[in-house]
Amino acid sequence: MKLYSTNNKDLRVSFKEAVFNSMPQDKGLYMPVEIPQLDPEFIQNIEQYTLPEIAYKVASALLKDEIPAEDLKALIDDAINFEAPAVKLDDKTFVLELFHGPSLAFKDFGARFMSRVMAYFLRDGEQLLDVLVATSGDTGGAVALGFLGVPNTRVTILYPEGKVSPIQELQLTTNGENIRAVEVKGTFDDCQALVKQAFADDELNAKFRLTSANSINISRLIPQTFYYFNTYAQLKKQGLKDVMFSIPSGNFGNIGAGLLAYKLGLPVKQFIAATNVNDTVPRFLESGVYETKPSTQTYSNAMDVGAPSNWVRIMDLFSQDVEAIKKVVTSYRFTDDETLKGIKEIDSKLNYVACPHTAIAYLAVEKYRSENPTDESAAVFLSTAHACKFPDIFPTDIAAKIEIPEQVKALESKPKHADQLGVDFEGFKEYLLKG
Repeated sequence: MKLYSTNNKDLRVSFKEAVFNSMPQDKGLYMPVEIPQLDPEFIQNIEQYTLPEIAYKVASALLKDEIPAEDLKALIDDAINFEAPAVKLDDKTFVLELFHGPSLAFKDFGARFMSRVMAYFLRDGEQLLDVLVATSGDTGGAVALGFLGVPNTRVTILYPEGKVSPIQELQLTTNGENIRAVEVKGTFDDCQALVKQAFADDELNAKFRLTSANSINISRLIPQTFYYFNTYAQLKKQGLKDVMFSIPSGNFGNIGAGLLAYKLGLPVKQFIAATNVNDTVPRFLESGVYETKPSTQTYSNAMDVGAPSNWVRIMDLFSQDVEAIKKVVTSYRFTDDETLKGIKEIDSKLNYVACPHTAIAYLAVEKYRSENPTDESAAVFLSTAHACKFPDIFPTDIAAKIEIPEQVKALESKPKHADQLGVDFEGFKEYLLKG
Protein backbone atom coordinates (compact mmCIF):
# COMPACT_ATOMS: atom_id res chain seq x y z
CA MET A 1 0.00 0.00 0.00
CA LYS A 2 1.38 3.38 -1.02
CA LEU A 3 0.03 6.67 0.22
CA TYR A 4 0.35 10.32 -0.82
CA SER A 5 -0.39 13.60 0.92
CA THR A 6 -3.51 15.56 0.10
CA ASN A 7 -1.10 18.50 -0.29
CA ASN A 8 1.38 16.60 -2.50
CA LYS A 9 0.10 13.97 -4.91
CA ASP A 10 3.66 13.05 -5.88
CA LEU A 11 4.65 11.95 -2.39
CA ARG A 12 4.86 8.21 -1.78
CA VAL A 13 5.15 6.53 1.62
CA SER A 14 4.45 3.04 2.94
CA PHE A 15 1.57 2.21 5.27
CA LYS A 16 4.02 1.71 8.13
CA GLU A 17 5.52 5.17 7.61
CA ALA A 18 2.06 6.77 7.40
CA VAL A 19 0.96 5.03 10.60
CA PHE A 20 3.94 6.19 12.61
CA ASN A 21 4.28 9.68 11.11
CA SER A 22 0.47 10.14 10.98
CA MET A 23 0.62 13.53 9.26
CA PRO A 24 2.92 14.60 6.42
CA GLN A 25 5.25 17.52 7.11
CA ASP A 26 3.31 19.53 4.52
CA LYS A 27 0.31 19.32 6.91
CA GLY A 28 -1.84 17.37 4.46
CA LEU A 29 -3.38 14.00 5.26
CA TYR A 30 -2.35 10.61 3.92
CA MET A 31 -4.56 8.93 1.34
CA PRO A 32 -4.10 5.65 -0.55
CA VAL A 33 -2.65 5.99 -4.04
CA GLU A 34 -4.97 3.23 -5.21
CA ILE A 35 -8.49 2.49 -3.94
CA PRO A 36 -9.17 -0.99 -5.27
CA GLN A 37 -12.61 -2.25 -6.22
CA LEU A 38 -13.60 -5.19 -4.04
CA ASP A 39 -14.60 -8.37 -5.84
CA PRO A 40 -18.28 -8.00 -6.90
CA GLU A 41 -18.85 -11.63 -5.92
CA PHE A 42 -17.79 -10.78 -2.37
CA ILE A 43 -20.33 -7.93 -2.26
CA GLN A 44 -23.05 -10.14 -3.75
CA ASN A 45 -22.48 -12.79 -1.09
CA ILE A 46 -21.43 -10.55 1.78
CA GLU A 47 -24.20 -11.77 4.07
CA GLN A 48 -22.36 -15.11 4.31
CA TYR A 49 -19.36 -13.52 6.06
CA THR A 50 -18.78 -12.65 9.73
CA LEU A 51 -17.57 -9.22 10.83
CA PRO A 52 -13.92 -10.37 11.27
CA GLU A 53 -14.03 -12.07 7.85
CA ILE A 54 -15.40 -8.90 6.24
CA ALA A 55 -12.78 -6.83 8.05
CA TYR A 56 -10.00 -9.07 6.73
CA LYS A 57 -11.31 -8.88 3.14
CA VAL A 58 -11.43 -5.08 3.23
CA ALA A 59 -8.14 -4.59 5.07
CA SER A 60 -6.20 -6.99 2.85
CA ALA A 61 -7.53 -5.29 -0.29
CA LEU A 62 -6.27 -1.93 0.93
CA LEU A 63 -3.04 -2.96 2.69
CA LYS A 64 -2.03 -5.56 0.10
CA ASP A 65 1.25 -7.09 1.35
CA GLU A 66 2.04 -4.62 4.16
CA ILE A 67 1.11 -7.25 6.78
CA PRO A 68 1.20 -11.01 5.97
CA ALA A 69 -2.22 -12.64 5.72
CA GLU A 70 -2.08 -14.75 8.87
CA ASP A 71 -0.70 -11.89 10.94
CA LEU A 72 -3.41 -9.57 9.64
CA LYS A 73 -6.14 -12.09 10.45
CA ALA A 74 -4.80 -12.51 14.00
CA LEU A 75 -4.56 -8.75 14.44
CA ILE A 76 -8.15 -8.23 13.31
CA ASP A 77 -9.47 -11.08 15.45
CA ASP A 78 -7.84 -9.47 18.49
CA ALA A 79 -8.90 -5.89 17.70
CA ILE A 80 -12.44 -6.46 16.44
CA ASN A 81 -13.66 -8.86 19.11
CA PHE A 82 -17.08 -7.29 19.76
CA GLU A 83 -20.29 -6.96 17.78
CA ALA A 84 -21.80 -4.05 15.83
CA PRO A 85 -25.48 -5.00 15.53
CA ALA A 86 -27.90 -3.16 13.24
CA VAL A 87 -30.98 -3.13 15.48
CA LYS A 88 -34.30 -3.06 13.65
CA LEU A 89 -36.65 -0.33 14.90
CA ASP A 90 -39.26 -0.60 12.14
CA ASP A 91 -39.48 -2.15 8.67
CA LYS A 92 -37.12 0.40 7.08
CA THR A 93 -35.29 1.95 10.04
CA PHE A 94 -32.26 0.55 11.84
CA VAL A 95 -29.85 1.85 14.45
CA LEU A 96 -26.26 0.67 14.13
CA GLU A 97 -24.94 0.16 17.66
CA LEU A 98 -21.23 0.91 17.63
CA PHE A 99 -20.78 1.10 21.41
CA HIS A 100 -20.21 -2.54 22.30
CA GLY A 101 -16.42 -2.20 22.58
CA PRO A 102 -14.50 -1.57 25.82
CA SER A 103 -14.84 2.23 25.83
CA LEU A 104 -18.53 2.15 24.80
CA ALA A 105 -17.95 4.24 21.66
CA PHE A 106 -17.50 3.65 17.93
CA LYS A 107 -13.90 4.78 18.16
CA ASP A 108 -12.94 1.42 19.65
CA PHE A 109 -12.83 0.12 16.07
CA GLY A 110 -10.17 2.57 15.01
CA ALA A 111 -8.22 2.80 18.26
CA ARG A 112 -7.91 -0.95 18.83
CA PHE A 113 -6.91 -1.67 15.22
CA MET A 114 -4.38 1.17 15.23
CA SER A 115 -2.78 0.17 18.55
CA ARG A 116 -2.33 -3.39 17.35
CA VAL A 117 -0.90 -2.27 14.01
CA MET A 118 1.59 -0.05 15.81
CA ALA A 119 2.50 -2.81 18.27
CA TYR A 120 2.99 -5.17 15.32
CA PHE A 121 5.38 -2.79 13.55
CA LEU A 122 7.30 -1.77 16.68
CA ARG A 123 10.53 -3.64 17.23
CA ASP A 124 12.33 -4.33 20.52
CA GLY A 125 14.90 -1.66 21.30
CA GLU A 126 13.28 0.99 19.13
CA GLN A 127 12.73 4.51 20.42
CA LEU A 128 9.65 5.04 22.60
CA LEU A 129 6.59 5.86 20.51
CA ASP A 130 4.82 9.01 21.74
CA VAL A 131 1.16 9.01 20.75
CA LEU A 132 -0.57 12.41 20.87
CA VAL A 133 -4.35 12.64 20.69
CA ALA A 134 -6.91 15.42 21.03
CA THR A 135 -10.40 14.42 22.10
CA SER A 136 -13.80 16.06 22.22
CA GLY A 137 -15.18 13.15 24.20
CA ASP A 138 -14.94 9.56 22.99
CA THR A 139 -11.64 9.36 21.08
CA GLY A 140 -9.54 9.71 24.24
CA GLY A 141 -11.21 6.86 26.10
CA ALA A 142 -10.95 4.52 23.13
CA VAL A 143 -7.29 5.37 22.55
CA ALA A 144 -6.48 5.03 26.25
CA LEU A 145 -7.96 1.54 26.44
CA GLY A 146 -6.55 0.59 23.04
CA PHE A 147 -2.97 1.46 24.05
CA LEU A 148 -3.07 0.72 27.79
CA GLY A 149 -0.11 -1.49 28.60
CA VAL A 150 1.17 -1.65 25.00
CA PRO A 151 4.97 -1.89 25.38
CA ASN A 152 7.24 0.95 24.23
CA THR A 153 4.37 3.44 23.86
CA ARG A 154 3.32 6.54 25.78
CA VAL A 155 -0.03 8.23 25.13
CA THR A 156 -0.79 11.90 25.85
CA ILE A 157 -4.49 12.80 25.65
CA LEU A 158 -5.57 16.45 25.41
CA TYR A 159 -9.17 17.24 26.30
CA PRO A 160 -11.06 20.55 26.76
CA GLU A 161 -11.78 21.56 30.34
CA GLY A 162 -15.44 21.22 31.28
CA LYS A 163 -16.48 20.03 27.81
CA VAL A 164 -16.51 16.25 28.19
CA SER A 165 -19.05 14.27 30.20
CA PRO A 166 -18.10 12.96 33.67
CA ILE A 167 -17.87 9.36 32.45
CA GLN A 168 -15.80 10.37 29.44
CA GLU A 169 -13.43 12.24 31.77
CA LEU A 170 -13.07 9.21 34.01
CA GLN A 171 -12.17 7.10 30.96
CA LEU A 172 -9.41 9.59 30.14
CA THR A 173 -7.95 10.21 33.58
CA THR A 174 -8.04 6.93 35.53
CA ASN A 175 -5.74 4.70 33.50
CA GLY A 176 -2.21 5.42 34.72
CA GLU A 177 0.62 3.27 33.36
CA ASN A 178 1.56 4.59 29.90
CA ILE A 179 -1.48 6.90 29.58
CA ARG A 180 -1.45 10.56 30.69
CA ALA A 181 -4.27 13.09 30.40
CA VAL A 182 -3.96 16.85 29.89
CA GLU A 183 -6.90 19.13 30.65
CA VAL A 184 -6.70 22.15 28.34
CA LYS A 185 -8.37 25.47 29.20
CA GLY A 186 -9.97 25.80 25.77
CA THR A 187 -11.99 23.96 23.13
CA PHE A 188 -11.44 20.75 21.20
CA ASP A 189 -10.19 22.84 18.28
CA ASP A 190 -7.52 24.29 20.60
CA CYS A 191 -6.50 20.75 21.62
CA GLN A 192 -6.35 19.64 17.98
CA ALA A 193 -4.30 22.70 17.03
CA LEU A 194 -1.74 21.92 19.78
CA VAL A 195 -1.34 18.37 18.50
CA LYS A 196 -0.91 19.53 14.90
CA GLN A 197 1.65 22.16 15.94
CA ALA A 198 3.61 19.50 17.82
CA PHE A 199 3.88 17.38 14.67
CA ALA A 200 5.21 20.35 12.72
CA ASP A 201 7.80 21.32 15.37
CA ASP A 202 11.37 20.42 14.42
CA GLU A 203 12.70 20.27 17.98
CA LEU A 204 9.98 17.93 19.18
CA ASN A 205 10.37 15.69 16.14
CA ALA A 206 14.13 15.54 16.69
CA LYS A 207 13.72 14.42 20.30
CA PHE A 208 10.58 12.26 20.16
CA ARG A 209 9.05 9.68 17.88
CA LEU A 210 5.64 11.33 17.54
CA THR A 211 2.49 9.89 16.05
CA SER A 212 -1.21 10.70 16.23
CA ALA A 213 -4.14 8.61 17.37
CA ASN A 214 -6.71 11.05 16.02
CA SER A 215 -8.65 10.25 12.88
CA ILE A 216 -5.97 12.07 10.89
CA ASN A 217 -4.07 8.75 11.21
CA ILE A 218 -4.90 6.52 8.24
CA SER A 219 -4.93 3.42 10.48
CA ARG A 220 -7.96 4.89 12.27
CA LEU A 221 -9.87 5.37 9.03
CA ILE A 222 -9.41 1.90 7.54
CA PRO A 223 -11.09 -0.15 10.31
CA GLN A 224 -14.07 2.20 10.39
CA THR A 225 -14.97 0.98 6.90
CA PHE A 226 -15.51 -2.49 8.33
CA TYR A 227 -18.83 -1.77 10.02
CA TYR A 228 -20.35 -0.18 6.93
CA PHE A 229 -19.77 -3.38 4.97
CA ASN A 230 -20.94 -5.48 7.92
CA THR A 231 -24.14 -3.45 8.26
CA TYR A 232 -24.91 -3.94 4.58
CA ALA A 233 -24.41 -7.67 5.14
CA GLN A 234 -26.88 -7.64 8.05
CA LEU A 235 -29.53 -5.80 6.04
CA LYS A 236 -28.98 -7.97 2.98
CA LYS A 237 -29.79 -11.02 5.13
CA GLN A 238 -33.19 -9.41 5.65
CA GLY A 239 -33.74 -8.86 1.94
CA LEU A 240 -32.83 -5.14 1.94
CA LYS A 241 -30.36 -3.92 -0.67
CA ASP A 242 -31.05 -0.18 -0.95
CA VAL A 243 -29.39 1.41 2.09
CA MET A 244 -28.64 4.92 3.28
CA PHE A 245 -26.51 5.86 6.29
CA SER A 246 -26.95 8.83 8.61
CA ILE A 247 -23.75 9.63 10.49
CA PRO A 248 -23.27 11.98 13.45
CA SER A 249 -20.39 14.11 12.19
CA GLY A 250 -17.80 16.17 14.04
CA ASN A 251 -14.28 15.72 12.68
CA PHE A 252 -15.78 13.85 9.67
CA GLY A 253 -13.63 10.76 10.04
CA ASN A 254 -16.64 8.46 10.48
CA ILE A 255 -18.44 9.54 7.32
CA GLY A 256 -15.06 9.73 5.59
CA ALA A 257 -14.67 6.00 6.29
CA GLY A 258 -18.16 5.38 4.93
CA LEU A 259 -17.30 7.21 1.73
CA LEU A 260 -14.06 5.24 1.45
CA ALA A 261 -16.19 2.06 1.72
CA TYR A 262 -18.41 3.48 -1.04
CA LYS A 263 -15.37 4.02 -3.25
CA LEU A 264 -14.25 0.45 -2.51
CA GLY A 265 -17.53 -0.80 -3.95
CA LEU A 266 -20.12 -0.75 -1.16
CA PRO A 267 -23.48 0.01 -2.82
CA VAL A 268 -24.83 2.85 -0.64
CA LYS A 269 -27.68 5.01 -1.99
CA GLN A 270 -27.08 8.06 0.21
CA PHE A 271 -24.94 9.36 3.06
CA ILE A 272 -26.30 11.95 5.47
CA ALA A 273 -23.80 14.04 7.43
CA ALA A 274 -25.68 15.07 10.57
CA THR A 275 -24.12 17.86 12.61
CA ASN A 276 -25.00 19.99 15.59
CA VAL A 277 -24.65 23.79 15.41
CA ASN A 278 -20.97 23.33 14.58
CA ASP A 279 -22.04 23.34 10.96
CA THR A 280 -18.97 24.10 8.83
CA VAL A 281 -19.80 21.38 6.30
CA PRO A 282 -23.56 22.00 5.93
CA ARG A 283 -22.79 25.67 5.33
CA PHE A 284 -20.17 24.75 2.75
CA LEU A 285 -22.51 22.43 0.84
CA GLU A 286 -25.14 25.17 0.83
CA SER A 287 -22.93 28.12 -0.10
CA GLY A 288 -19.81 26.69 -1.72
CA VAL A 289 -17.71 28.67 0.79
CA TYR A 290 -15.63 26.64 3.25
CA GLU A 291 -15.35 28.75 6.38
CA THR A 292 -14.33 27.31 9.73
CA LYS A 293 -15.39 28.91 12.99
CA PRO A 294 -14.65 28.44 16.70
CA SER A 295 -16.49 25.42 18.05
CA THR A 296 -19.59 25.82 20.23
CA GLN A 297 -20.31 23.54 23.19
CA THR A 298 -23.42 21.38 22.75
CA TYR A 299 -25.13 18.32 24.23
CA SER A 300 -23.44 16.24 21.49
CA ASN A 301 -19.93 17.13 22.65
CA ALA A 302 -18.01 14.63 20.49
CA MET A 303 -19.26 16.59 17.46
CA ASP A 304 -18.18 20.02 18.75
CA VAL A 305 -15.67 20.63 15.97
CA GLY A 306 -15.48 23.91 14.08
CA ALA A 307 -12.60 22.91 11.78
CA PRO A 308 -13.15 19.26 10.77
CA SER A 309 -9.80 17.77 9.73
CA ASN A 310 -11.11 14.92 7.62
CA TRP A 311 -13.11 17.05 5.22
CA VAL A 312 -9.98 17.40 3.08
CA ARG A 313 -9.97 13.61 2.68
CA ILE A 314 -13.57 13.63 1.49
CA MET A 315 -12.80 16.38 -1.00
CA ASP A 316 -9.82 14.33 -2.17
CA LEU A 317 -11.93 11.18 -2.59
CA PHE A 318 -14.13 13.14 -5.00
CA SER A 319 -11.26 14.99 -6.77
CA GLN A 320 -12.41 18.35 -5.31
CA ASP A 321 -15.71 18.05 -7.19
CA VAL A 322 -18.31 19.51 -4.82
CA GLU A 323 -21.22 18.67 -7.12
CA ALA A 324 -20.14 15.02 -7.16
CA ILE A 325 -20.09 15.01 -3.36
CA LYS A 326 -23.56 16.56 -3.18
CA LYS A 327 -24.96 13.69 -5.27
CA VAL A 328 -23.93 11.26 -2.54
CA VAL A 329 -23.83 13.37 0.63
CA THR A 330 -26.64 15.42 2.18
CA SER A 331 -25.98 17.39 5.35
CA TYR A 332 -28.24 18.81 8.06
CA ARG A 333 -27.64 20.69 11.33
CA PHE A 334 -29.63 20.51 14.58
CA THR A 335 -29.74 22.57 17.78
CA ASP A 336 -29.66 21.29 21.35
CA ASP A 337 -33.41 21.86 21.67
CA GLU A 338 -33.99 19.76 18.56
CA THR A 339 -31.59 17.12 19.88
CA LEU A 340 -33.56 16.79 23.10
CA LYS A 341 -36.80 16.55 21.15
CA GLY A 342 -35.19 13.83 19.04
CA ILE A 343 -34.22 11.85 22.15
CA LYS A 344 -37.82 12.02 23.37
CA GLU A 345 -39.23 11.12 19.95
CA ILE A 346 -37.03 8.04 19.53
CA ASP A 347 -38.07 6.90 22.99
CA SER A 348 -41.80 7.44 22.44
CA LYS A 349 -42.07 6.27 18.82
CA LEU A 350 -39.44 3.53 18.66
CA ASN A 351 -38.91 2.62 22.32
CA TYR A 352 -35.17 3.24 22.04
CA VAL A 353 -32.86 5.27 24.27
CA ALA A 354 -30.39 7.21 22.13
CA CYS A 355 -27.41 9.34 23.12
CA PRO A 356 -27.49 12.95 21.82
CA HIS A 357 -25.18 12.15 18.88
CA THR A 358 -27.42 9.25 17.88
CA ALA A 359 -30.50 11.45 18.19
CA ILE A 360 -29.03 13.92 15.71
CA ALA A 361 -28.42 11.11 13.21
CA TYR A 362 -32.04 10.00 13.68
CA LEU A 363 -33.35 13.53 13.14
CA ALA A 364 -31.36 13.74 9.92
CA VAL A 365 -33.04 10.57 8.63
CA GLU A 366 -36.45 12.01 9.38
CA LYS A 367 -35.60 15.29 7.67
CA TYR A 368 -34.20 13.52 4.61
CA ARG A 369 -37.33 11.37 4.34
CA SER A 370 -39.58 14.42 4.57
CA GLU A 371 -37.67 16.01 1.68
CA ASN A 372 -37.42 12.80 -0.36
CA PRO A 373 -40.74 10.97 0.16
CA THR A 374 -40.22 8.65 -2.83
CA ASP A 375 -36.92 7.22 -1.52
CA GLU A 376 -37.73 3.74 -0.19
CA SER A 377 -34.20 2.94 1.01
CA ALA A 378 -33.69 1.37 4.40
CA ALA A 379 -32.18 3.98 6.71
CA VAL A 380 -29.40 3.17 9.17
CA PHE A 381 -28.52 5.86 11.68
CA LEU A 382 -25.30 5.35 13.59
CA SER A 383 -25.27 5.17 17.37
CA THR A 384 -21.76 6.23 18.21
CA ALA A 385 -21.79 6.12 22.03
CA HIS A 386 -23.60 4.44 24.90
CA ALA A 387 -26.32 6.61 26.41
CA CYS A 388 -24.84 6.17 29.91
CA LYS A 389 -22.09 8.64 29.03
CA PHE A 390 -24.53 11.55 29.05
CA PRO A 391 -26.62 11.18 32.25
CA ASP A 392 -27.36 14.89 32.70
CA ILE A 393 -28.95 15.33 29.28
CA PHE A 394 -31.84 12.89 29.55
CA PRO A 395 -35.25 13.56 31.09
CA THR A 396 -35.69 11.60 34.32
CA ASP A 397 -38.07 9.03 32.85
CA ILE A 398 -35.73 8.19 29.97
CA ALA A 399 -32.60 8.24 32.15
CA ALA A 400 -34.22 5.58 34.34
CA LYS A 401 -34.20 3.18 31.38
CA ILE A 402 -30.43 3.37 30.85
CA GLU A 403 -28.50 0.32 32.03
CA ILE A 404 -25.07 1.20 33.41
CA PRO A 405 -22.39 -1.24 32.17
CA GLU A 406 -20.10 -2.83 34.75
CA GLN A 407 -16.97 -1.18 33.34
CA VAL A 408 -18.49 2.24 34.01
CA LYS A 409 -19.31 1.35 37.62
CA ALA A 410 -15.70 0.21 38.10
CA LEU A 411 -14.35 3.59 36.90
CA GLU A 412 -15.93 5.47 39.78
CA SER A 413 -13.63 3.86 42.33
CA LYS A 414 -10.41 4.70 40.47
CA PRO A 415 -8.28 7.79 41.27
CA LYS A 416 -8.37 10.55 38.67
CA HIS A 417 -5.28 12.41 37.50
CA ALA A 418 -4.89 15.07 34.83
CA ASP A 419 -2.33 17.80 34.19
CA GLN A 420 -3.62 21.30 33.39
CA LEU A 421 -2.42 23.50 30.52
CA GLY A 422 -3.50 26.59 28.63
CA VAL A 423 -3.90 26.86 24.86
CA ASP A 424 -0.43 28.31 24.12
CA PHE A 425 1.82 25.97 22.17
CA GLU A 426 4.99 26.93 24.05
CA GLY A 427 3.43 25.69 27.29
CA PHE A 428 2.48 22.37 25.66
CA LYS A 429 5.91 22.05 24.08
CA GLU A 430 7.61 22.61 27.44
CA TYR A 431 5.33 19.97 28.98
CA LEU A 432 6.35 17.44 26.34
CA LEU A 433 10.06 18.25 26.59
CA LYS A 434 10.00 17.70 30.36
CA GLY A 435 8.67 14.23 29.64
